[in-house]
Amino acid sequence: MSATIIDGRVVADRMREEISAEAKKFDDKYGYRPGLGVVLVGDDPASAMYVRMKKRACERVGIASFGDVMPASSTQEAVLKAVQTLNDDPKVHGILVQLPMPDHIDEELILRAVSLEKDVDGFHPLNVGLLAMKGREPYFTPATPTGCMVLLEEAGADLNGANAVVIGRSNIVGLPVAMMLKEANATVTICHSRTKDIKAYLKDADVVVAAAGLPEYVQGDWLKQGAIVIDVGSNMVDAPDTEKGYKYVGDVDFASAKEVASAITKVPGGVGPMTITMLLSNTLKAAWKIAES
Repeated sequence: MSATIIDGRVVADRMREEISAEAKKFDDKYGYRPGLGVVLVGDDPASAMYVRMKKRACERVGIASFGDVMPASSTQEAVLKAVQTLNDDPKVHGILVQLPMPDHIDEELILRAVSLEKDVDGFHPLNVGLLAMKGREPYFTPATPTGCMVLLEEAGADLNGANAVVIGRSNIVGLPVAMMLKEANATVTICHSRTKDIKAYLKDADVVVAAAGLPEYVQGDWLKQGAIVIDVGSNMVDAPDTEKGYKYVGDVDFASAKEVASAITKVPGGVGPMTITMLLSNTLKAAWKIAES
């Protein structure tokens, strides 16, 4: 029996309707919209595309977007000044620093410069530290991992005491989602490129979050029968039989995995739509907190 498909687009659309209604309440009360400020340094095509997508998403739900697109030659001091300007603007409630930045920019220094109360990407070291500590609550959690957790809830996952395996240990997805699973009382194993025999860990995993950046790496026969699989991967591969000549696939071999898993996200259309949605949700949360403080 094939797995239930966890459709991130459906969940994201439902959440964005709620965000839009809440943003209108904010505007009605305060006379201006919640605001998201974006700092983009350089001309990386993928980064530019993501920023355009985020701006369009903001407009659709009634959130104002403020863009600060800076040339790749910008100095670190100039980038810091751009972040500080957004920190000081009372109508900017969330700040997104688009990564990666040019090599001469110290990304950690820039991320630390973002005000904690406006760190809607959840990447400030203090927010990450609060996430890691038992009994502490960060101001915000990172968008993609939070989207993964929402999709697990949507799939009816009982994380209390569940065995969860996270494949990947990046600061953006792997590590934070592992900490969030731990907070939900799952027993968490993080696998990565140096892990010996990943299959052995997956055989006991009730929940799998794949975020390794390896196209169709996880095979269906590696999985425990009935596992819930969240595929964070988005890998472009050649597809000569398609109009574009390429397609996007996840880190999981969907065709084989859906015959074993009880529920699985698809790529595209699974985690991807949730990432921007959670960023919008964090921005709205920040707006209310700042306006009412």
